[in-house]
Amino acid sequence: MREHDSFGPATMRRGRRKFDDDEPGFLKRGGPAPQLAEDPDLPETGDRWSTWDGALHGPHPRPDWIRTEYGAVDTELGMLKTGKEADVFLVRRAVPDTGKTSMLAAKRYRDGDHRLFHRDAGYLEGRRVRRSREMRAMTNRTSFGKELIAGQWAAAEFGALSRLWQASQEGGTIAVPYPVQLIGTELMLEFIGDWETGEAAPRLAQVRPDRDGLEDLWGQMVDALSVLARTQVAHGDLSPYNTLVHDGRLVIIDLPQVVDVIANPQGADFLARDVRNVAGWFTARGLTIDVEELIERLCYEAGLR
Repeated sequence: MREHDSFGPATMRRGRRKFDDDEPGFLKRGGPAPQLAEDPDLPETGDRWSTWDGALHGPHPRPDWIRTEYGAVDTELGMLKTGKEADVFLVRRAVPDTGKTSMLAAKRYRDGDHRLFHRDAGYLEGRRVRRSREMRAMTNRTSFGKELIAGQWAAAEFGALSRLWQASQEGGTIAVPYPVQLIGTELMLEFIGDWETGEAAPRLAQVRPDRDGLEDLWGQMVDALSVLARTQVAHGDLSPYNTLVHDGRLVIIDLPQVVDVIANPQGADFLARDVRNVAGWFTARGLTIDVEELIERLCYEAGLR
């Protein structure tokens, strides 16, 4: 009998503390960036002190560009993207007068009054919290329940990226942004793009590869889908619009709706939909793809056959 590995936020270590998105108060703490004008102890440069201390941290091996120094400061450089569930901002984290700098994408999930929840029900199948009061609030979409859902989506994306990043370090052929930290509903990620200019990498939908480039990108997509399947998850909303192409490398982004294909009764349907969404873009550009054969193989790799 195969051991069931229910997918959820990865277990992170900060001291001996485990990351638990069901921890009392976890989904309600943190949130958007602090109101800078209300902070009496602002740094001399930048907008705020780094929020690294006190956050949940990404997995090891930690990239050497991560700035963990207490003296680091964050400077917000503008909005990268606005979406249905969250807005993404470009943040430079640097240690003043040292040249030690990293570029981050700060993804801030909106509160319950400013998000669209029409898609939540199917994705949340298989995600449960232990306290019945909070489960009822989420089911009934009360204001408190929407806040919990927002926190769950941020935590789910952090957990998914952590797990997939670790898979990539262990030989898995998938590329995702490194998840730097999580505080409440603010998730800070590796910025995928030009660190000098702040220009984000283009989405797959924006690129116009030649035939060889198209075949290479499809090969990378199939490899990434295989890693997702072997990890027993589906992206849940995979498309050419949430996949980046950076220096020829395909990078999968936007995973708050990640689906545990074993725990979710619609898991196989989500997996198949992901495949059809991305395969359609490639076939429209001339590739011949046996979509049904690929879906069958991925379902087998996920343990669904």
